[in-house]
Amino acid sequence: MNGEELSNDDLDAIALRSDASAGAQLLNSVSAFLSRFIIYPSEHARVAHTLWIAHVHLIGAFDATPRLALLSAEPASGKTRALEITALLVPRPIEAVNVSPAALFRLVGSSEEGIASILYDEIDTIFGPKAKEHEEIRGLLNAGHRRGAKTYRCVMVGKKAEIEAIEAFGPVALAGLGWLPDTILSRAVVIRMKRRAPGEIVEAYRHRDNSDDGYRIRDRLASWALSMTQRATDFRPELPASIVDRDADKWEPLIIAADLAGGEWPDLARAAAVALLKEGTDALPSLGITLLSDIRSVFEGEAMRTEDLLSSLVRLPEAPWADIKGKPVDARRLANLLRAYGIRSKNIRIGSQVGKGFSREDFHDAWNRNLPPLKSATCATPATKLIDQGLKPVAAKQNVADEPLHDRASATQKPFSFGHVADVADVADFDEERAAILEADHGLSRADAEAQARREYAGR
Repeated sequence: MNGEELSNDDLDAIALRSDASAGAQLLNSVSAFLSRFIIYPSEHARVAHTLWIAHVHLIGAFDATPRLALLSAEPASGKTRALEITALLVPRPIEAVNVSPAALFRLVGSSEEGIASILYDEIDTIFGPKAKEHEEIRGLLNAGHRRGAKTYRCVMVGKKAEIEAIEAFGPVALAGLGWLPDTILSRAVVIRMKRRAPGEIVEAYRHRDNSDDGYRIRDRLASWALSMTQRATDFRPELPASIVDRDADKWEPLIIAADLAGGEWPDLARAAAVALLKEGTDALPSLGITLLSDIRSVFEGEAMRTEDLLSSLVRLPEAPWADIKGKPVDARRLANLLRAYGIRSKNIRIGSQVGKGFSREDFHDAWNRNLPPLKSATCATPATKLIDQGLKPVAAKQNVADEPLHDRASATQKPFSFGHVADVADVADFDEERAAILEADHGLSRADAEAQARREYAGR
């Protein structure tokens, strides 16, 4: 500065620029090393993997750590190789394939050597058909994404049983076939690996030949992170507007690492976050979300009988409702699935008959909270999906209040059959019909509704 003595602020600014430049070059080196041995499905995936490795070195600054999920539809898609290369670049890697719960708890909970980086291959065996056999490991993987989380074990000290609290917090990378439960995916940065195309070539990896290159990059990362940990602790990045709640929790540490590194990495990080989160929304939804979406598609009018709703759902091509464990979805299974969203069947009146069913209003809150908005006005028309497929949905009859009096059912008319729908009101005589209507429309208990119906009938 023209021979002038530099102030502490000037020196700090120079140091920051130097550190940032070194950080960007370092992340470039990590990315280039990964690309030597791994074919990624996209550039966003490569950026995410690079930043996840960097965030592991800064783990002391964060309250949460996202899981890295390397998943594929088929074997031989590069997942295991990605974990092998990751092991060269992260501190204290623990490569787990077949590990007992007790051993894993000890590895994660031991803090003398620092926080372990768990690299878990063949994770589909933990969350697959034999998942109940691995409940303890699943609990650890679910809980350890947030600092302060603990798992509790009962241990014997001599002849006395004592409760031992084990720290569960730590970075975890998972690789496996298929998909994972929502409890893991909602806390994970997901990379959908693919088999190499014929023209895609990578360098053959040999541990004895290539590991030292990885270790040198790891040591440089560790030195850089040591100088950046306090800044990372105090740093509050600006996230894209679409990244909120749990998505923000899992991407914030990666974006902080990118911002501290500087260069093009801040822009790359945010673009990768938006793109990979969008890919995640295209994943196979849960059965409950599928049900809400399909009900919104087939719902006709302002109310539908349970029987009609089931019939429309079963007729949807490519939907799962015609074959749930070997038989069509029934009223009991429908009730169990909807109960999780606070939706319960009730007595409704359609035409002259009263029975169990749902009103459109029952679903509004669940649709608004769990489904994307309808894309056009035409999509808001009930049963759009069925109509598009050339099918006609089961239509609800008009409300009895809209019918002329001479069209209403007589007192001697046989009750409508609601098939397997349970707890249907008996409308064998006028008193019973009126009682059911009072119960459905006015919220009266069955006893009060019957008493009121009898009073009305007696007064005629």
